Amino acid sequence: MSHMFAPHMPNLDLDNDSLFADPEELIPAEIDDEDQGSEIDFDERFAGGPSSKRLRTDSNAQQGGEDAGSNSILNTTLFGIVRSGRQTLQAVIDDWIESYKQDRDSALLELINFFIHCCGCKGTVTAEMFAAMDQTNIIKRMTEEFDEESGDYPLIQSGPIWKKFKTNFTEFIIVLVRQCQFSIIFDQYMCENIISLLTVLCDSPVRAFRHTSIMAAMKLMTALVTVATNLNIQREKLQRQYESERCKSAIKRASGRVEMLKSKMTEYEENLSEIQGMMTNLFNGIFVHRYRDTHPDIRAICMGEIGTWIKNYPSMFLDDSYLKYVGWNLHDKHWDVRLRCLTALHSLYASEELAQSLELFTNRFKDRIVAMILDKKVEVAVAAIKLITYVSAYNEDVLNEQDCENVYQLVYSSHRAVAQAAGAFLHQRLFVRDDSANETPHMFKSAGRKGRRQSANAPLLRDLVQFFIESELHEHAAYLVDALWDAAPEMLRDWECMTSLLLEQPLASADVLDERQETHLIDVMACCVRQASEGLPPVGRRATTRKALSGRERAILSEERGRITSHFAAALPHLLGKFGVDADKVGNLVLLPQYFDLDVYRRLEQHLEPLLKLLVEIVTKHTDPDVLHNSAKTLEVLCGGSSRTGVLRSALVDHLSAALEAAWADWSEEASSSTEYQLTASLKRIAAFYSSHDLNGWPTVFSVLMGIVRSLSVPHQCVCLAVGSLQHAVMWARCSLEDSDKSAIRRVKKMMCDVMDICRHLLVTHPALSVRQEAYTNICDLLIVFGKQIAFIKTLRPLVYICDNELQQQLADFVENHVFVHEEEETSEDDDDEAAKIEALHTRRNLLSCFCKLIIFNNINPRAAAHVFKHYLRYYNDFGDIIKATMARVNDNDRVVCARTIVHALRILWDELPRRGGTNEIERGSETWSHIRDLARNFSVIFSLDQIKSRDAIQALHREGIDYALATETNEGKPKNLDFLEIQAEFSNKLMKQDKRSLLNHLEKKARSALGENWIETNPALSVYRLSLLQGDQDLAKTAGRSKAGAVPLIMKGKRGRKRKNEDHEEHHPTPAATPHPPEKSARTTRAEARAQHSPSEDDSSYVSN
Repeated sequence: MSHMFAPHMPNLDLDNDSLFADPEELIPAEIDDEDQGSEIDFDERFAGGPSSKRLRTDSNAQQGGEDAGSNSILNTTLFGIVRSGRQTLQAVIDDWIESYKQDRDSALLELINFFIHCCGCKGTVTAEMFAAMDQTNIIKRMTEEFDEESGDYPLIQSGPIWKKFKTNFTEFIIVLVRQCQFSIIFDQYMCENIISLLTVLCDSPVRAFRHTSIMAAMKLMTALVTVATNLNIQREKLQRQYESERCKSAIKRASGRVEMLKSKMTEYEENLSEIQGMMTNLFNGIFVHRYRDTHPDIRAICMGEIGTWIKNYPSMFLDDSYLKYVGWNLHDKHWDVRLRCLTALHSLYASEELAQSLELFTNRFKDRIVAMILDKKVEVAVAAIKLITYVSAYNEDVLNEQDCENVYQLVYSSHRAVAQAAGAFLHQRLFVRDDSANETPHMFKSAGRKGRRQSANAPLLRDLVQFFIESELHEHAAYLVDALWDAAPEMLRDWECMTSLLLEQPLASADVLDERQETHLIDVMACCVRQASEGLPPVGRRATTRKALSGRERAILSEERGRITSHFAAALPHLLGKFGVDADKVGNLVLLPQYFDLDVYRRLEQHLEPLLKLLVEIVTKHTDPDVLHNSAKTLEVLCGGSSRTGVLRSALVDHLSAALEAAWADWSEEASSSTEYQLTASLKRIAAFYSSHDLNGWPTVFSVLMGIVRSLSVPHQCVCLAVGSLQHAVMWARCSLEDSDKSAIRRVKKMMCDVMDICRHLLVTHPALSVRQEAYTNICDLLIVFGKQIAFIKTLRPLVYICDNELQQQLADFVENHVFVHEEEETSEDDDDEAAKIEALHTRRNLLSCFCKLIIFNNINPRAAAHVFKHYLRYYNDFGDIIKATMARVNDNDRVVCARTIVHALRILWDELPRRGGTNEIERGSETWSHIRDLARNFSVIFSLDQIKSRDAIQALHREGIDYALATETNEGKPKNLDFLEIQAEFSNKLMKQDKRSLLNHLEKKARSALGENWIETNPALSVYRLSLLQGDQDLAKTAGRSKAGAVPLIMKGKRGRKRKNEDHEEHHPTPAATPHPPEKSARTTRAEARAQHSPSEDDSSYVSN
C-alpha cells in the first residue's frame, strides 16, 4: 500500500543566486491561484459567524445521538488518547510500535487517521479507501467529511484542554521519531507514507489541513534533525576509532575489529543519507511552498523551526540556500513572522563559531535588520536590536557609524524594552572597561592625601557624560540612566567614583571635567540615586498597573538606600559647598536627601547641621524656581527625621515672611527695577515653600499676598506667584481643618470665598494672559476641592462652593478662546522654535484637563461639556484622548445626560451652518455639514454594544433631536432645522425595534403638528430619518406604507419602488453610512457595514477612560 502515498515533490530551483533576489520578491506571496480561490470559498462557508452559531446549535440538537456516538469512537483513537492526556506519550507510542511490528498496515492507518482527526475532521480513512484510492481523492473525501458549520479546529481552539493538546501533539511527533529512530524510520514505509500524507495535506485549500499538517511536518523535521545529529556524532566517533585501530601494528590490532568498524561506519552513513533524503523531501515538498502561505501562523511555524534546524545541524542547513528564506521573511507583513525570523537568527549569531559562517547573509540583510529597530511592534524592534548587538559582538566593522547612531538614539525611547535593548548595545560599543588601566592607574590629588587610585569606572562615566552631551537631549537623563540600568549596574552605582570626579582634582589635565560636563554628571548622578532608591523607571516608561515589590526587592532597595545615605551624608555638604552658586548644579544636588534612609541618617546627625546651613544659604541666595521647590521639598522630608530641622524651618520662614513684607513695603513706596526684583524674588521663595509647607501660621504672609493681588500696578509675574500662593493657603487651611471646629470652618469659608472672588475678577478683567491662566487654573482646582462631593460630610457642608451659571460661562468662554485655537493663532510668526510650540500645546492640554475634571466630577452642568465635545474631530490630534476620556466618564456617570450633551454639541455646530440667501436651507456641500455628519458617526460609538444598557440614553437623544428639528419659532412658521434629522439618523442603528416604533409615533405626532398631514413629502431629510427608523422592521414598514397611502412609498419590494426612491433621494440625500475609522476620514459603507447598520456592531472600547 505504500504506492498510494508515494512522495509528491515539485521541481524546485534552489540556486544560491536567489539569495540576492529583488526586494519585491521578499514580500510574502500568497499560495497558488487555484489553491487561493478554493481556500476563500471554503473559509467563507466555514467562518463561524452569528448565523453559523445558530446552525451549529440546530444541527447539534438534531444529531445529538450521532455526535455522541462519533465522539465515543474518537476517544478510543490515538487522537482521543492524546487529547485527553491521561496516558503518558511514551507508553502510547510504545503500544503503537508493538502493533506496528505485528501489522504495520493497520498501525500506519491508525497513525494516518490520527493526523486527519487532529485537523478537526471527523472523517476516518478506512482500509478500503487506503487500498483503492489515491492520496488526492482521499483528502478530497476527508474535506467533504469536515465540519461545514464551524471554522474552528484543534490548533486554534481556546481552553485548557486544547492548549494542552497543542503541546501533546508536537510532543507526540518528537517522541514517535525518537522511539523509532533505530529501526522503523529506516524501513522505507512508515516515514515515506507519513511524509507523503503531510505533503498532500499541506497543499489543501482547507486552512485546518494546512495549519495542522505544517505543524506536524515541521516538528517531524526537527525530530529528524535530532536523529541526524546523533548519527553524525556516532559516525565521527567510529571514524576516530577506525583511524586509531588502523594505525596500530598488526600484532596489536584486534582481529576483525577494523572490518567491524568499517561496516558500522558504512551502516551509519547509509542511515544518515536516508535521513537527509527525508529532510530534503520535507523541505522541498512542504517548507518551500508553505513558508509564504497566506496564513501568518503557518509562516511563523516555518520560520520558528528553521532556526532550530540550522543551529542543531549546521553541516547541512548552515548554507545560503536555506538561510535566504529567513532573510526574505524579515520583510513579512505580519509581526509574528518577523519576530520568529529574528529569534531564529539570535541563536546563530550568539555562537561565535556559527556567526563566522554568516558573513554573506549579514552583508545581504544587514540594512533590513537595522531598519527593523524602528518596527511598529515593540517586540520586533527589541529582537532586532538584540540581533544587532550579537552581530556587533563578533564583528564590530559590520555596522557603520550611522547604523550605530540609529540604535544609540533609542535609549531615549518611551518603550522601556526598546530602550534597555539599545542600552545594552550602547554599553557593548562604548562602555567597555579597560582592565589594563589598573596597571597604569590615574591618580587623584586631594587635601590631606598623597594620591588615590582612580576607579575603573571613571573613564566610563566620562564617556557617558560626553554621550549625553552630544545626544542633545539634556532633559532626559532619567531615560538614559534607565536604559543602561541593567546593562551597567556597577558603573551607575559607583557613588564614590562620581563624587571623586566632582570633588577631587586629577593629576592629568586631560581628565579634568569642564563646567558643562560637571553639570551633566550631577544630573546623571541624581537620576541614578533616584532609580536606585525607588526601583522604578521614569514616569514616561512606567506601566499603567504597578506591580507590588517582592520581599527580596524591598530588601535590595533598603540596602541600596542605606549605601546612598552613608555615602552622601558626608559627601553632599562638600558638593553643595563647591557648586552652591550654580543653579543648574545645585537644583539636582538638593534633591538627594529626599532619597535618604532617615533611620540611617539619624545615626549620622553630625552631617545634618552643615547640610541645613547650606540649604538655608541656598534658599536665601537663589531665585530659580526649580532650586527653591527642590529645597523646600527636601526640608519637608528632613523635618520628618529630626526636630532640629523643624526649628530651622521656622526660623527660615520667619526670615522669608519678613523679607516679603519689606519688599512689598518698598514697592508700595517706590516702584523701580530693584524693588520689583526684590518683590519677585520674595514671592518665588514664598510660593515654593507654600507648596510644601503650611505657612498659614504667619498671618502677615496671607495679608501681603491679598494686597499684591488687589493692586493694579504689580507686575504680571508677581500677580501669578501671589495667586498660586493664595490657592496653596486655602488648600493648607482645608487640610488642617478639624470637622468639629465651626469657627475654623467659617474662617476657611471666608478665605476660600475671598480667593475665589479675586480669581474670578482676574479671569475676566486682567489684561495679561498668564494671569488669566493662573486664575482659571486656581478656580478649577478650588471647585474640585470644595465641590459637591464634600457635602457627604455633614460638618463640611458649609464649605461647598456652587459654581453659578455666570462662572460656568466664563470658564467655557476661556476654554473656547484659549484652548481650541490654531497654532498660528497661538504662536507669533517669528517664533519657529518647535520646543515653544510643544510647550504651548502642553499648556493648552492642561487648561482643557482642568475644565474636563469639573465636568467629570459634576461640579458644573454636564451640558457645558458640549462646548468641548463639538471640537472632538477638529482637534483630534491635540486633544482627542482627553475629550474621549471625558466623554466615557460622563457616559459612565449618566448615560442619558451624556446623550443629551451630544445632541447639544451637534446643535451648537448646526446653528453655525451657512444658509442660502437668507433662507433656512443649508449648504449641504459645505465643510461644516460634512464635519457635523462625521462627528455624529463617531459619537454613536460611545454607546454600549449592549442595547439594553444604552436604551434610555438613545431614546432621549432621538427625542431631543426630534423636538429640536421640528421646533418652530412662531405658530405659523415652518421649522428651520428639519435637515438636522439627517444627522440624527446616524444614531438610528443603536435603537431597539420597539423603541423605533415609539419614536416613529413621536415623530409623526410632532411632524403633523408642525407640517400638516402631508408631512412626509415636506423635506427629504425627514424622509431619510423616517426610513432609518423603518429599516430592520418589515412589519412596521408595511404598516407605515399602508397608513400613508397618499405618500411617496419609501420601502417597496419591487424593483420599480427601489428605483423611484433612488431617483428621488439618493443623489443628494444618501442614507447615512456606518461610523468611519479613524475619525478624521469618512469611509464608504461596505456591504458588511450596511448589514450591521441596524445592530449594535460598533466597538466602543476606544472610549474607555484611562
